[in-house]
Amino acid sequence: MADTEPEPSPYQRALRQRLLAAPVVPAPQPWQRVAYAPVGGLLGIGFAPHPATGRDLVMVVSGDGHGLFDGVTGEKIARDRDPDPEDSTPDADPDLSCPGLGPVAGSRVRIAGLFGGGLHTTTGDGWGLDVVVPAWPHERVLLSDGGGFPYSGPHGERWWHVFHCAYSEFRAAGFSPSGQTLAVATSSDLSLWTRATGRSGAGS
Repeated sequence: MADTEPEPSPYQRALRQRLLAAPVVPAPQPWQRVAYAPVGGLLGIGFAPHPATGRDLVMVVSGDGHGLFDGVTGEKIARDRDPDPEDSTPDADPDLSCPGLGPVAGSRVRIAGLFGGGLHTTTGDGWGLDVVVPAWPHERVLLSDGGGFPYSGPHGERWWHVFHCAYSEFRAAGFSPSGQTLAVATSSDLSLWTRATGRSGAGS
């Protein structure tokens, strides 16, 4: 006899409804959204520090080549439309990395996305990120502060539904190693939030 899925518990049903009911909201202070950039055929993203300033840089690998974004301003600062075919996607490397460009040329950047890999889901000072799918296949990205999350019940929750992947395929989401940048990538776009100082413009 074929196995059957167990019925969800009342707790599981209540949690699913809580997640489905949560609207997309701006990330809380000190986070500011600095980019929503269309990137056709996006395959994956990775972080690297600027060698001179230490600012977070975000590398994007797509079917149209490689790009590099400033994690503080959201600006695209470098572009390679014709990378080496043998190294254009991270699956060609055991570490899932691609050669850097612009300020990080000469180094390699690990890429998370379609071919595997992952990004940081916590920061050293307590911010957390969870990707949930209460209505498959549409992922929702939840940002939390100090351990607040819907799993813990209705008291003291400190979490925000900051991104809903409703129209494209989810690729990756996570924090930079510094904890100052948050990125969400889908097959069609890149979203960036920062809490670093020295920004030159932002969206919410």
